[in-house]
Amino acid sequence: MFPVTHTEEEWRHILTDEQYAVMREHGTERPGSCALNHEKRAGTFYCAGCGQALFASHGKFESGTGWPSFQVPEPGAIGTTEDRSYGMHRTEVHCSRCGSHLGHVFPDGPPPTGLRYCINGVALDFKPQDE
Repeated sequence: MFPVTHTEEEWRHILTDEQYAVMREHGTERPGSCALNHEKRAGTFYCAGCGQALFASHGKFESGTGWPSFQVPEPGAIGTTEDRSYGMHRTEVHCSRCGSHLGHVFPDGPPPTGLRYCINGVALDFKPQDE
């Protein structure tokens, strides 16, 4: 189904326990717990599972939610599914390359898109532009 696949044992070897819980079991990290929430340098945020570029730093903004928030993903980098867990109706976002759960997208972001991609920081790797 996805270009990058691994067995559950391989995923457990590739990811930390917290990453596995979020990315493979659709968990959520504690709000405010990830340093990437405060990352302000120019660069790119990548999927921690497969290394695909997901978001450019110029689209990141402070949402006040405790999770890194972005306006626009890189073209083709994100897939979505309907999430009706916990009695809510949300749109889940996942990496289009490996299928890992990243977070959710909400229609309450700033202009011009009006979208807020609320992403678990542990699902991301950041590489500054100057590296």
